[in-house]
Amino acid sequence: MSISSTSQRRLFKDLQKIRSEELPGINATPIDNDMHVWNALIDGPADTCYEDGLFTLRMEFADTYPLTPPNVRFTCKMFHPNVYADGSICLDILQRNWSPTYDVCAILTSIRSLLNDPNPNSPANNEAAKLFVENRRLYESKVRKLVEESIIADQTNNDLKMTDDQIQTSDKSS
Repeated sequence: MSISSTSQRRLFKDLQKIRSEELPGINATPIDNDMHVWNALIDGPADTCYEDGLFTLRMEFADTYPLTPPNVRFTCKMFHPNVYADGSICLDILQRNWSPTYDVCAILTSIRSLLNDPNPNSPANNEAAKLFVENRRLYESKVRKLVEESIIADQTNNDLKMTDDQIQTSDKSS
C-alpha cells in the first residue's frame, strides 16, 4: 500500500472522528474535498483572555501523514508567546515530539490547551512572551483586542452569507 493511500485513509478516519465526537471548542473540515488541506476553528477557552474568540487555522498534510506532522498555522491575527508572526505554532507535538498516534482532534485540542497555558520559555513571539511574564494585564488587554476583532470578523462573515433560499427569495422580489 502506498504512503499516499495510507495518508488518505488516515485523514478520512480523522474526519470521521471529528464529525462524530463533537469535541468542545474545535472543528475542522477539508477544503473543497482536498483531504490534504483543512480549515479549522478553535473557540477561545473559557476563563481565559481568549474566551469568546474564534480563531481560524489551516492544516496541510503531506502524503507522509501520519508519519510526519502536518503544517498547522493560524490564519487570523494571533498574539501568543508560542505563535510566530506568520501564524505557525511552536508546539512540541508538531515538531520533535510528533507521534503517528496523534490525530487531528489531538492536534487541535493541544493547540486550544496552549491558548490556556502558554509556554513563555519557548517563545515564538518574544514580545508576547515578555508581556505574559512581566505584565500580564497588558498581555491580556492585547489578546482581548484580538478577540473582539475575531468576533467582529465572524459577525461580518455571517452577515455576508446567504442561504440558497434567501438568494432565491431576493431574486424573485427583484
